[in-house]
Amino acid sequence: MPSAIILAVDIGGTFTDIVALDKGGERIVVEKLLTSYPDPSVAVMQGLRRLLEREQLPPESLAYVVHGTTLISNTLIERTGAKTALLATAGFRDAIEIGNEGRYDMYDLALQKPQPLVPRHLRFDVPERMLADGRVYKPLDEAALRATCQQLRELAIEAVGICFLHAYTNPAHELRALQITREALPGVALSASHQVAPGMREYPRASTTIANAYVQPIAARYLTRLQRDLQAADIAAPLNIMLSSGGTTTVAAARDFPIRLVESGPAGGALAGVYWGRLLGQRDVLAFDMGGTTAKAALTRQGELAISNQSEVAHVHRFKRGSGLPMMVPMIELIEIGAGGGSIARLNALGLPTVGPQSAGSSPGPAAYQLGGQQPTVTDADLLLGYLNPAYFAGGAIRLDADAARSAFTSLAAALDLPLERMAWGVHKMVNETMAAAARVHAAERGLELRRYCMVATGGAGPVHACGVAEGLGIKRIIIPPLAGVGSAFGFLTAPIAFDFTRSYVRRLRDIDLDELNAMLRGLERDGRQIVRAAGVSAADIHAQLHIDMRYIGQGYEVRVPFSMATLTRAHIQRMQAAFEDEYRAFYGQLAEDVPIEAVNWRVLISGPQPQVTSPGPPGRGQDEPVALRPVRFSADAAPLPTPVYRRERLAAGWKARGPLIIEEAASTTVALPGWSAQVAEGACLLLSRG
Repeated sequence: MPSAIILAVDIGGTFTDIVALDKGGERIVVEKLLTSYPDPSVAVMQGLRRLLEREQLPPESLAYVVHGTTLISNTLIERTGAKTALLATAGFRDAIEIGNEGRYDMYDLALQKPQPLVPRHLRFDVPERMLADGRVYKPLDEAALRATCQQLRELAIEAVGICFLHAYTNPAHELRALQITREALPGVALSASHQVAPGMREYPRASTTIANAYVQPIAARYLTRLQRDLQAADIAAPLNIMLSSGGTTTVAAARDFPIRLVESGPAGGALAGVYWGRLLGQRDVLAFDMGGTTAKAALTRQGELAISNQSEVAHVHRFKRGSGLPMMVPMIELIEIGAGGGSIARLNALGLPTVGPQSAGSSPGPAAYQLGGQQPTVTDADLLLGYLNPAYFAGGAIRLDADAARSAFTSLAAALDLPLERMAWGVHKMVNETMAAAARVHAAERGLELRRYCMVATGGAGPVHACGVAEGLGIKRIIIPPLAGVGSAFGFLTAPIAFDFTRSYVRRLRDIDLDELNAMLRGLERDGRQIVRAAGVSAADIHAQLHIDMRYIGQGYEVRVPFSMATLTRAHIQRMQAAFEDEYRAFYGQLAEDVPIEAVNWRVLISGPQPQVTSPGPPGRGQDEPVALRPVRFSADAAPLPTPVYRRERLAAGWKARGPLIIEEAASTTVALPGWSAQVAEGACLLLSRG
């Protein structure tokens, strides 16, 4: 049987989702199960075997497998990575602890900064010094480095990050240090800054390099084990790994640069938003993905997702920028806007209600799961309000217990002297308002008007909360795609094989040495093409794209400018200036006249063709009558309303109805609030409209 099935696996904090789609788009099947801890590959293989057996799909029918995971981000958040050391230029080992002068909360006298992944006693000075222009100021002291390696061996170090000053300009010292360290410490994971994050700014470059080393052994063990398990299941299809930047890469590249997977799961939700928005003719899309642990969103600009090289992970305060470890890796610009279905509701230090960031996850899970959880969560609140069907959650795989949810909320409601249902409504409303507020701030910072956007809601909890969040943002149109509950996994299937390299080359436009620059760009393109070809893309199908981070002289941060990949000439330099001014004006509304422009970072993206994925959605059977009528609460004070409940797979194309109503499917539930209408649109999407 020819290989015809493409398969995506998304490991979330609560659920593991598996989606199998044939290349012709005639068949799509799903498996959803609780994520297994401490080894998430157990749930992956269990779900995969269950899906193949149920659908009678032979292993040889799989053409390729795409995999995204929260393993990297969870390792950083939980601080469960390898015992890691840092080799730094003498005098700079404390740069990662000094950080920068910014305070993420000016008025917090007890402000806590994120602790480095490498404690001070495992940070070592290496005598060497490279100047910013790439000239050697002090040669590498190889004898001192070998003596340090002996200390690392005695300390049983498992991973080493090497970050020398200005190595992105001239990596000679780091390359030699890599060679010496590899010889002295066989089997130890090594990461060098000029390979992991070859850009200016010492603190984020060192932080990224350390994080890559810290997760390398865990990522390598996990990916090796997963490959072995797939082979044991007679699955010979190539395994591609989802990147935070929206592309996929080989297992080998993922082992070398696991930090690039840190937001691989949420990246799928963003890609799904773009795919379904384009299908329905919507270029301005807010991709809203709410799962069991977190809710994230992404905004398109002129139909494209923004890619950022400046992000943070493992925040001390979850929603405060500057409170996390800085990362200098390309990733889709995501907004961490709120809690997930498993996020715990509680009273804070001031005695006020709050939700998250702690989550019940999959173990023990929300109280209603009856798996040992006893604290109130968002899922418990949604169940008490009538939004969820206790007998049809996750297609009936998990039976929810309303009494357990009620018991979990009892003490919280009593502490605030509120009726239990009023407390549940407050939690639901608080989550919606928190997410809307975070999205508003993000859009305002970028000069975007959200009221003209269309929301695409995915994730198990996304369609439940979509209308509430949209009302807070003034959005009047929502797309709920087929199989929205596994939206991130579906998004993986739309991702091209891709890899990118960024290099700092700081010059005023008028001072650029074209020979030097073109040689650097050719080297980046060559390295990228090797990785993409290793993933199975033919040379003729590979595309190269250039992005340049540019700024006015004296500014601290840059604007990313897309540009065509070519052998650059003086005519191209003039076009760069015009392209920068277009981008700068779009962000800030005006230009800085007569101020020289400087190029800082050069990013070469190498990608294969965009996969042509067609999802037919579940065929409607034309049975448009409600399957039930149940009481649902839509406000704090009003009595519950008798609300019709529909099964999505029974709704035929063109079906329309006015809210309030609920539409259930195996992996999610859509709630249309009063004042909203729903219809089955193109691609079997649900289109919710307000007014």
